Amino acid sequence: MSSKPLKILFLASEADPFIKVGGLGDVAGSLPYALRALRSEKLDVRLVIPFHASIRAEGLSLIRETVFTLRRGNGEVPAQVFRTDIKGLPVYLISGAPITSSLKVYDPQADGEKYTFFSLAALEMARHLDWRPDIVHANDWHTAPAIYQVRRQQADPFWAGVKTVFSVHNLGYMGPEAENALLAYGLPPVEEPTYPAWAGRQPLPQALWAADSIVAVSPSYAQEIQTPEYGYGLETFLQSRRASITGIVNGLDYSLWDPCCDQALEASFSADDLSGRDINKTTMQSNFGLTQHPEAPLLAMVTRMDYQKGVDIALAALRRVTDLPWQVILLGTGNAELEAQARRLEADLPHRVAAAIRFDAKLSRQIYSAADIFLMPSRYEPCGLTQMIAMRYGSIPLARATGGLRDTIADGRTGFLFSDSSPHVMAATLRRALNTYQYRSKWQEMQHTAMFEDFSWEKSAFQYADLYYHLVQ
Repeated sequence: MSSKPLKILFLASEADPFIKVGGLGDVAGSLPYALRALRSEKLDVRLVIPFHASIRAEGLSLIRETVFTLRRGNGEVPAQVFRTDIKGLPVYLISGAPITSSLKVYDPQADGEKYTFFSLAALEMARHLDWRPDIVHANDWHTAPAIYQVRRQQADPFWAGVKTVFSVHNLGYMGPEAENALLAYGLPPVEEPTYPAWAGRQPLPQALWAADSIVAVSPSYAQEIQTPEYGYGLETFLQSRRASITGIVNGLDYSLWDPCCDQALEASFSADDLSGRDINKTTMQSNFGLTQHPEAPLLAMVTRMDYQKGVDIALAALRRVTDLPWQVILLGTGNAELEAQARRLEADLPHRVAAAIRFDAKLSRQIYSAADIFLMPSRYEPCGLTQMIAMRYGSIPLARATGGLRDTIADGRTGFLFSDSSPHVMAATLRRALNTYQYRSKWQEMQHTAMFEDFSWEKSAFQYADLYYHLVQ
């Protein structure tokens, strides 16, 4: 191994604690720290995110590092770069009119221009700082133009030999809104014979074509995107690149998710002493007006109300098992029809079903700590974080065997899995879980096993480090 640190330029559209909208915010807010913390490796990781209008600068020690312009058509677009350090991690925030013109992190009307500008500005920043990365690591379509541009600039001495890693968190979002902006900033369509006509003009397919390594956020999802069901028309090309595709499961920040010291909980607990869960369960039942029935497991679903998440499958499956004792709490918001279906189930089964149609971060933590069974019947799930949190909190996941759910849940040992996305099959699996729940020693054994599963970021970071070093050999 070289004595010099391997330099990684890590690009993301969001990162906790600066800004977090979805799961990518968790990844970009944790993985760079975990990479720098690996004692056996030497990784100089630098995080770059847009300086979104919604990021609060108060309390940040910001230094303006550099200013420059990007060519757009016949004109120039100014960019500014600010730097701060969080727990030893250098973080660069890029500002400019395409970024500050929108108040939202994601805005379909502005995102094409915003993220094309950001991706190219992140590369130009490295040149102006005279910090030549060994690897550029980008995430999803928002930072995909950086991967394509590095490939196009291999004749430039600064970028020659720089390797690229492109993480696919959700293949379904390819960035069609960026087509015009890509052309305006000088990025031509990719000519790839196996692509559908539209694909070469969109940022995510361009990055798939250009990247030295493609990382899906779970091993199963890495395989699924190579099939017609999940490949969105790119499966033939992805099959041709199978040797460059790997799957690495996202991690869980154990310092943020710890039932021993989670301040949101009514009672703390651990794998060695689960008594606090009983207090949390009875408190939750009381708060929602659910009948306290010792033989009835408390089921839960904390999710975006979306068909991708299989909410409709869960609601229909629950109606098929009303002959057995159970209660359920549904927390989430989203699709209006699914919200209405959840409310109808609550109306039809009062004192048994509670539908909280809202976003409530504190309540979600309390539900993890109280529920016996956690429902995740997703039609597809590239990685999933919820099942890891549920297991960490002793709530046994019942999930569809897809993507990261298949890779993180062991059927019969740490959870329950089913294959077909149908209410009938989910209901049969629910019956299996409800029957197992009656055997308390077996259930507690599953809880202990689930709570001791290792989903730490350190484990995932080692896999990324191996990938980085393999690329530069």
